[in-house]
Amino acid sequence: MVNEGIEQVPAAEQRARGAGGGTLAFGCMTAIGAVCVLLVGAGLGYLLAFSHSDPEPEPAEPPVQDRLAPSSAVVVAVRDLAQLQSASYHVERVIDLQREQQRLFGLVKAQDAILLVAAADVTAGVDLTRMGEGDITIDLEARSVSIVLPPAQLLSTRLDSERTYVHTRDTDLLARRDDVLESEARRRAEGLLQQAALDAGLLARAEKNSARTVETLVRSLGYDRVEVRHRKVQEVGGEGVH
Repeated sequence: MVNEGIEQVPAAEQRARGAGGGTLAFGCMTAIGAVCVLLVGAGLGYLLAFSHSDPEPEPAEPPVQDRLAPSSAVVVAVRDLAQLQSASYHVERVIDLQREQQRLFGLVKAQDAILLVAAADVTAGVDLTRMGEGDITIDLEARSVSIVLPPAQLLSTRLDSERTYVHTRDTDLLARRDDVLESEARRRAEGLLQQAALDAGLLARAEKNSARTVETLVRSLGYDRVEVRHRKVQEVGGEGVH
């Protein structure tokens, strides 16, 4: 029996319509997938480009300004010098100074330490004010001069402020930070560097150079024979006795 008013669609046509609808849905899904792949690729490309680009510079810190309070300088001493500087050594050394402290009634040992990189210029020469009347002998006829110079001595030992600095300052938890420890390290550095220059032959070089300098100067005055020597020094208790 066939109902009136209802159009009957053959089975073959129904199958054709079903097949067409499936093809359309598959095409839509393929297009959506392609768009997603393009978006993911663009995102990865942007991330790779950003990762290889130069990072933005960090913001610069505000400048540090030093303010020196005004004060007046006072000349407390004046000394006239007549020194011939003839040799100078530049010496460097690391000073590891540790000061041990007793805490909790001596039950605990604490430490305040400093590591100082020290550099100094040690200068030696001759103090011409120590020359006496008989130290210069002149023979005008023979055009000769004999000069006896004082022995070479240390003239100055100065720490190089540009090369001397505190590398490390370490204070234990129970230790008291000693404000004068750096000053003590600098004082010891000055003495050790001075001794190192002496051990390296500073005074001998200073005597040789000063004798050559004085001889050259006197010869320029027209003397043919010039003899320059240094007065001998006998070391007694670390001090020179003539």
